[in-house]
Amino acid sequence: MDVSARHLRLLTETSAAVNSTLDLEEVLALVASKVADALEADACFVYLYDEHADELILRATHGTRVEEMTRTPRMKPGEGITGTAAAERSPIMLPAQAHLDERFKAFTNLPEDEYESILAVPILAREKLAGALNVRTIEPHEFSDAEIDLLVAIAAQVAQTIEHAKLYADAQARVSELEALAKISEAVSESLYLEESLEAIVKTTMEAVGATGAALVLEDGNIAWPEGRAGTHAIRLPLRWKGRVIGELVCDRDMPFAEQERALLTSIAHHAAVALEHGRAVMRGVLAQEIHHRVKNNLQTVASLLRLQARSEGIDPRKALEDSVNRILAIAAVHEVLTERRDEEVDLDALLDRLRAMLVQGLGAEKRVEAQLAHVSLAGGRATALALVFSELLQNALEHGGDSVRVELAQRDGEVVLAIADDGSGIGDDAGGTGLSIVRALVRDELRGTLDLHSNGGLRAEVVFPA
Repeated sequence: MDVSARHLRLLTETSAAVNSTLDLEEVLALVASKVADALEADACFVYLYDEHADELILRATHGTRVEEMTRTPRMKPGEGITGTAAAERSPIMLPAQAHLDERFKAFTNLPEDEYESILAVPILAREKLAGALNVRTIEPHEFSDAEIDLLVAIAAQVAQTIEHAKLYADAQARVSELEALAKISEAVSESLYLEESLEAIVKTTMEAVGATGAALVLEDGNIAWPEGRAGTHAIRLPLRWKGRVIGELVCDRDMPFAEQERALLTSIAHHAAVALEHGRAVMRGVLAQEIHHRVKNNLQTVASLLRLQARSEGIDPRKALEDSVNRILAIAAVHEVLTERRDEEVDLDALLDRLRAMLVQGLGAEKRVEAQLAHVSLAGGRATALALVFSELLQNALEHGGDSVRVELAQRDGEVVLAIADDGSGIGDDAGGTGLSIVRALVRDELRGTLDLHSNGGLRAEVVFPA
């Protein structure tokens, strides 16, 4: 078989091989191996041209390897022998000692100086630079005109295949981006819980760009949802809502972010801002509804207490009014604690300590009040009932007890125990009065517990109810 026929067969086989796939990485790997085989070269290096960066970037090799891909060899058109061939749109052939040529560019992680010869040609797609490739031999070798023509012809065929593979890769990336944005949109629109939306956004972000970690940081500096670990490269994108920055999307990984990935992350940041405001709006609505519900219940409680007070006979009007004020303040204290915590649970020890200070100051009692309060949590509705019970019993001890009062709060065997003891004259179990009537009703109906009054050298009122 003559040289022309052999070269035609090699050209046909190489073109068929590289056109057998649209996967860009597969195409480049096939180009490197098939070109080296066709020209019986020891190595082949394939560079793609990045128009935005105006750089030739090494993407595939045969016969050697890039030892550290974090420092991928790259050069400007006109740099190095291969870059010069790309810039001049013309082949360059050096048969021996290519590394001594003044145009030679060395890369620390590419052992190019061990090769003697080089043949470099541009990869042109309709006169537009798409990349460049070179073949190397360890022994000196002068490539013939026929071999140069063969490599130029292969580069021309490869150019179209690379362009098609790039379009396919871009299309695949776009599909992945749309899928990621669709997943985020679905999470934002379907979930009523802010935490779920933020979790979905962060995890989808990491999947979309192959990140090592991601997080949403709110405007107050709090991290709403962190995931993964920090990387060598980080990008921070603002979350904007109606011209105001309400947070940041932070994304980390070990490789730099491409412009297309930055654009995707910008879109994700917009969705995250929408999710954040959507979730906050839902929470504001839920919170407002809960506040209205609590206010309504509290007002109904106040109305019931005032009606009960109105039915009492033989009570000083000023004293009745002061008692009603203290009851309303007790309800307000529970409401205030719930608002501060933004939770359904109330810390009873903190609540009772606040009420104790308020009553001692309000009644002007110069008495020694000791408190031993264990940490106990209780739902808001039951906490309101207990606050009223506590206020009534402590007010009674301050007004009618001796010089000292002791308050105890404990939890044992699944029950909460509240005890208020004084060193006064004491009263009997049949004691009446509006205050004790309120206490007995609240303990029985709201707390589902018991009230015991012990009069022995003072009065000890003990309330026990299920925790």
